[in-house]
Amino acid sequence: MQELVRVENLKKYFKTPLGMLHAVDDVSFSIKQNTTLGVVGESGCGKSTLGRTALHLLKSTDGKIFFEGKDVTNVNKRQLRQLRRNMQIIFQDPFSSLNPRMCVKDIIIEPLKIYKVCKSKGELEDKAVELMSTVGLSTRLALSYPHELDGGRRQRIGVARALALNPKFIICDEPVSALDVSIQAQILNLMQDLQKERDLTYLFITHNLSVVKHISDEILVMYLGKVIEYAKTEDLFARPLHPYTQALLSAIPVPDYDYVQKRVLLKGEISSPIEPQKCCRFAGRCPAAQEICFKQEPKMVDMGIRHLTACHFAGQVNLL
Repeated sequence: MQELVRVENLKKYFKTPLGMLHAVDDVSFSIKQNTTLGVVGESGCGKSTLGRTALHLLKSTDGKIFFEGKDVTNVNKRQLRQLRRNMQIIFQDPFSSLNPRMCVKDIIIEPLKIYKVCKSKGELEDKAVELMSTVGLSTRLALSYPHELDGGRRQRIGVARALALNPKFIICDEPVSALDVSIQAQILNLMQDLQKERDLTYLFITHNLSVVKHISDEILVMYLGKVIEYAKTEDLFARPLHPYTQALLSAIPVPDYDYVQKRVLLKGEISSPIEPQKCCRFAGRCPAAQEICFKQEPKMVDMGIRHLTACHFAGQVNLL
């Protein structure tokens, strides 16, 4: 499989009265065609900012973004408009991301109007029906408004809108976190079916490790703007190397009444992402931290079979 998206040393800083906030700090990854890269971590770790920066919804501070082998880091408005056809996003909140004054049909065909894809009104109507059918929306809802629908149907509208221009790459920014569990399963299965049918490539952002295990081929774990572990899904769950990843995995509930689950409880203060010190950002909460962790920033090391981690004691700590 060919590489579709590659990000090298991407940074996104925000200016604050106290200094520069390092929301995304020196992040690198690549995604092959027709695969899914999951991005996980606690709220505030920079997952959504990473996705929006990669999509040019936020301007990067530094680093490079490649799409289909071409450097698209600094594109002009015309180039960005063309890039938008192949790179789309599904937002976390299906209600706030939809225009409340537009009906379902108009929301779905809005990208088609902007890019003048269809030549006639009838063609637009046919395309709306086709997209609604693709995502499992009944055509009787075509003239309904977002406030009249439940969360699952709203998110299906968001998915249909993202598919309208036949993109190659879709960033899914916690697309199921606001939905009930049963509806989550429906949306996840829909997205996997669409990936097979349309050869889609996903960057799937979530804080739910059970979800990311179900849908991802590879997983990138973030902590305070930094990547701390990056591996294939099976390898990450079977052999987590970073103490933070081990703590996250210990929090996954196991549906077995007789199973005694060992929890890794993280104590201590979260370090500030504003002008962070050159040390391990997880050191203040790490049960295995030693003196070097507070003095030197760990480098990303490949522990074999494309399993990378940033820890001074990678492979030596097992909290589970």
